[in-house]
Amino acid sequence: MYTSKRLWLKQDKKAFEEWSELLAVNGLSNKEPLTYTIGIYDKQRLSATISLDHNIIKCASIHPDYQADNLLGTLVTQILEIARSQEYRHVFVYTKIESRKYFQSLGFKEIMSQDSLSFMELGSPDFNDYLDALEKESDEQIEDNAAIVMNANPFTKGHQYLISYAAGRHDRVYVFVLSEDRSEIKTQDRMEMVRLGVQLFENVIVLPTRNYIVSQATFPTYFLKDKAELNIAHTHAQLDAKLFSDYIAPVLNIHTRYVGEEPYSPVTEVYNQSMKQVFKNKIHLEIIPRLSFDEEAISATKVRQAIKENNIERVRDMVPDTTLDYLIEHNYINKGERL
Repeated sequence: MYTSKRLWLKQDKKAFEEWSELLAVNGLSNKEPLTYTIGIYDKQRLSATISLDHNIIKCASIHPDYQADNLLGTLVTQILEIARSQEYRHVFVYTKIESRKYFQSLGFKEIMSQDSLSFMELGSPDFNDYLDALEKESDEQIEDNAAIVMNANPFTKGHQYLISYAAGRHDRVYVFVLSEDRSEIKTQDRMEMVRLGVQLFENVIVLPTRNYIVSQATFPTYFLKDKAELNIAHTHAQLDAKLFSDYIAPVLNIHTRYVGEEPYSPVTEVYNQSMKQVFKNKIHLEIIPRLSFDEEAISATKVRQAIKENNIERVRDMVPDTTLDYLIEHNYINKGERL
């Protein structure tokens, strides 16, 4: 007789160790960010587990001794119930190709597959809805289009320089701003700072990424940064790049994607190299040296550090006036500290 219970991995050292061992049996990492974990026990033995990271199913692992007992069905059913109780109506999962049919039987749709993995979703608005929304922004008569993807946490002079560079070389530039709300600055604020910062470019359109470009669903290791395992980041980066090149870029007739040179983040550098490999002749990837100030490359990380240190003059040196005004107006910077 099996029993199920929630595992409190941060509070229960023994549960964490048992869970980690079970993941290791199936070659899974115990470093994924998670919000809810279920364990299935055979008496005192942890036999199977599954987790959520908000609306993403992760870390499904069944011990080889129990893989004939259809515990996957029990795991997925239970975790979907938890997702619904937390009001998630749109759920994602990475699963092995051999498990794809099972998830399809539950209503999951495959977005795409890469090597031995299938990336799937359940609920709406789905990937097709996103592509339909992008199509409304396209113009078949404009053929020379480029794209830039950014988190803009916050929007810097470096971001603005990259957009200016692209806007001067193409008929239209689509700037995708990460929709994932897991940064110090809220999504709606990052979007607005980008919109304000690109007003001087008539051929730039700002778009959300939703769950389909550099999100916790497509590229979870991007948000782990220094804690990410680079071999896992490489797999996620390739899937994200393939999703962009095979589905998103064709809708908007995008033939060039610009990225900034990455001297700081190994994960972002893995992403840049993965795009090179995946895009090949379909999309030209152009890596632009970062804009510098005082012989240092400008980065959003440095801006956030300057804000933390209350060094507003340094913030001013690295962000456009539109960003500085927005940060002050929305209390990211103390109004009384403006220099």
